Amino acid sequence: PNPIVSLMPIVLIFIVFYFLLIRPQQKRQKEHATMLSQLKKGDQVMTNGGICGMISSVKETTVVIKVDDNVKIEFQKSAVSYIKNTDEHR
Repeated sequence: PNPIVSLMPIVLIFIVFYFLLIRPQQKRQKEHATMLSQLKKGDQVMTNGGICGMISSVKETTVVIKVDDNVKIEFQKSAVSYIKNTDEHR
């Protein structure tokens, strides 16, 4: 048997893995990085730990989230999982 033909299934598996696993993950990481760079004061956010609140200040690598009256917690920006839609509340 030809060695190229015997390697063909491995190459096909790699191509399938690339399009089903690697490429979508890279796209999500890029979107998350873009979202983190656009964080601003007043955004309603949720952290990876499930804490919801409003951003009261944004620093270089961290954000301060107001959880309740007189309760503010500082998080790494990477801990923010998503921004809630705040257009309805403004």
